[in-house]
Amino acid sequence: MVCWALRRVTQVRPHLARKASGVYPGREHQPLGPRPAAPGAAGSTVELLGKSYPRDDYSNLTRKVLSKVGRNLHNQPQHPLWLLKERVKQHFYARYAGRAGAPLFSVYDDLSPVVTTWQNFDSLLIPADHPSRKKGDNYYLNATHMLRAHTSAHQWDLLRAGLDAFLVVGDVYRRDQIDAQHYPVFHQLEAVRLFSRHQLFAGIKDGENLQLFEQSSRSAHKQETHTLEATKLVEFDLKQTLTQLMTHIFGDAGAQDRIGWAFGLGLERLAMILYDIPDIRLFWSEDERFLKQFRVQDINQQVTFQPLSKYPAVINDISFWLPRENYTENDFYDLVRTIGGDLVEKVDLIDKFEHPKTHRTSHCYRITYRHMERTLSQREVGGIHQAVQEAAVRQLGVEGRF
Repeated sequence: MVCWALRRVTQVRPHLARKASGVYPGREHQPLGPRPAAPGAAGSTVELLGKSYPRDDYSNLTRKVLSKVGRNLHNQPQHPLWLLKERVKQHFYARYAGRAGAPLFSVYDDLSPVVTTWQNFDSLLIPADHPSRKKGDNYYLNATHMLRAHTSAHQWDLLRAGLDAFLVVGDVYRRDQIDAQHYPVFHQLEAVRLFSRHQLFAGIKDGENLQLFEQSSRSAHKQETHTLEATKLVEFDLKQTLTQLMTHIFGDAGAQDRIGWAFGLGLERLAMILYDIPDIRLFWSEDERFLKQFRVQDINQQVTFQPLSKYPAVINDISFWLPRENYTENDFYDLVRTIGGDLVEKVDLIDKFEHPKTHRTSHCYRITYRHMERTLSQREVGGIHQAVQEAAVRQLGVEGRF
């Protein structure tokens, strides 16, 4: 449960189209902490969504990930992620009404996935030395811009626009392991709601005498402690909101002096349970046998995914000595994804070994290759696997034990 409030939010509603760039006029979001010492080569840029971003030592986007930006699966009609998003919207529109019966929650599902590091981290009070900022876990265009790691990167901007109840849906990007449950791109749905003192205590007996905050110190970075009464009511409201949403989907199975809650849901994880989809790679499939199963007349219609033919896997191992420094497993996973693409079903670290004399460390990975739509040949996989071996030596500085 997340319970928080923010202070000094300007009550203005600038045109939300500006948020696609993530930068408001007059305020450049700057990252905390040191900038890289040496910039990228002159003229070297990342071209993305019609804009150019200069490369520097932070840049670590791969071709594989770049190819996914702009696909917006959650906005493609009849895609399973779109169906799930529409069901959530339907629930919030029907259950939560504002003035004159208008929907209480605004929905933003087309904000740019390119954000500043200030939006992704600093606006959420994530310290400059926090491990979540590591290059090994994120996709950076450069030191000041990145692909959002969560939809929370838009909270500050939307709260600053004066909104107090909204949903944000979009693709998010994280460097991660490779298996049927993980993918470098997935989709999040985030909900945020704030309450004024009057809204929170309106239905409570003697509520006019209750307060949101204890009488304690407040600073630019910390509010007073919330009262027990306010915290309990917000906790109950969040629990009820999530319970009602999950019942709708699955059936019965800080802003000034305000307080609120926020939650985020991974759409792929929910859709895999709801539709019985076994492999996260399937969401990116353009196979008609997959897509046609979700062309339904009613978004609430029950769909149980019928598996495609299960083609046999081809399994190859790769072993190498790690370099003395600057090696992360996510670097290797990214390299495998870039070369093998969605032919790679899974990568498992099956053995670690430290040489007793040299103290060098060796890793052995088992790579499972499987095509979603046809049988792979060992010869075809062999060419890909050799390319992985060569790239690991060339790009990661490992010493092969091939």
